[in-house]
Amino acid sequence: MDEKKLNALREKYGNAAGSDVFDRKFKLVADKLFKADGSRSLPYGGMPTLLDLKHQEDFSGLDIAVVGVPMDLGVTNRTGARFGPRAIRGMERIGPYNHALEIAPDTVCRIADIGDVPFRSRYSLEKSVEDIEAHFRRIIEAGARPLAIGGDHSISYPVLKAIAARHGPVAMVHVDAHCDTSGEYDGSKFHHGAPFRMALLDGLIDPDKCIQVGIRGSAEFLWELSYEAGMTVIHAEEFAEMGVAAVIGKARNVVGDGPVYVTFDVDGLDPAFAPGTGTPEVGGLTPREAQALLRGLAGLNVIGGDLVEVAPQYDTTTNTVQVGAQMAFEIMCLMALDLS
Repeated sequence: MDEKKLNALREKYGNAAGSDVFDRKFKLVADKLFKADGSRSLPYGGMPTLLDLKHQEDFSGLDIAVVGVPMDLGVTNRTGARFGPRAIRGMERIGPYNHALEIAPDTVCRIADIGDVPFRSRYSLEKSVEDIEAHFRRIIEAGARPLAIGGDHSISYPVLKAIAARHGPVAMVHVDAHCDTSGEYDGSKFHHGAPFRMALLDGLIDPDKCIQVGIRGSAEFLWELSYEAGMTVIHAEEFAEMGVAAVIGKARNVVGDGPVYVTFDVDGLDPAFAPGTGTPEVGGLTPREAQALLRGLAGLNVIGGDLVEVAPQYDTTTNTVQVGAQMAFEIMCLMALDLS
C-alpha cells in the first residue's frame, strides 16, 4: 500500500469517533443520529414509531404524515392485518438513509408518525371507511402528503377519495398479487378485493395511467374490469421475462408526469419472503426486485401511498414486517425526493 496514502488516512480517521463524518451528505445523517456527546439512541429503546420517525399528534406543518390504519374488516381470507401498524412500529433499523436514492427523508422534509386513524367502531366496515376518508381529508387539507400503513387493502379506497378531492383523478402504481378490481362479495362492496374497482368507477384514478405489477394466482377471472378499463397489468411471470428495468420504463411511461399514488400490498412479494399476509400467492416478486422497481420511480410526483396487508401473526420470523416496513420507507423516500 502507498505509505503516504496510509499516513493520510491514519491522520484523518485514526482518532475519529463514529460521529465524525466528513462527506457532506453522510454528515446530514450522522448529525441526526448522534447526540452532542457522540452517543446514539438505542435502536430498541424508547417509544416505537412508524419507520422510527418522531411522534406528532398535530399534523399541521408536516410535509409527510405517516398514519397507522389498523383495520382489517374487509379481508376475504385470513384476518390479522389490523396488527400491521403496531408490528411495523416495533421494527427497528429501517432508514433513516436510503443509499440507492441518496436521501435521508426527514433531513429534507418535515415528517412524523401521527398515530392511528380514530375509528368510531371496531365492528362496522362502512363506518371505518368513512372514518379513514375523513381523517385523510384533514391531513391533506393541512398540507401534508399521507403515507398509510394498514390494515387490509380496502383502506386504499377511502384514502384515494381524500386525495382525489384535492388532486382529481390520479395515476397509480400498484404492486400486488391481485388486481383488486372485483365486485361485491357477500353483500359488501367494501372489501380488500375491490378498492380499485370502486376508485375507478368513482373517478378517483385514471385507468389509462394505472399500472398493476406482480399479478398472479387463481383469481384472474375477477379482474376483467382492469383490462376493459385500460389499466396496464403486468403478471409476475411477465415481470420476470421483461426484467426490472423494462418494467420501470413501462411504469414511468404509463403514469406520466402528474400526481401519482403508490400502493404496495405485501402479498405482491413471494411468500418465501413475506408469509405474514392474509392471501399469499406463490411466485411473486423478491424484495430486491420490489425495491428496484420503487427506486426506479424516483422523480415522479408521488403525492401519497400505502403499505398494506402485513398480518404479523403468520410471520414467525418477522420477515414480512421487516420487508413491509422497508417498502413503506422506499415510498416515503419517493415522496421526500419530490419535495426536496
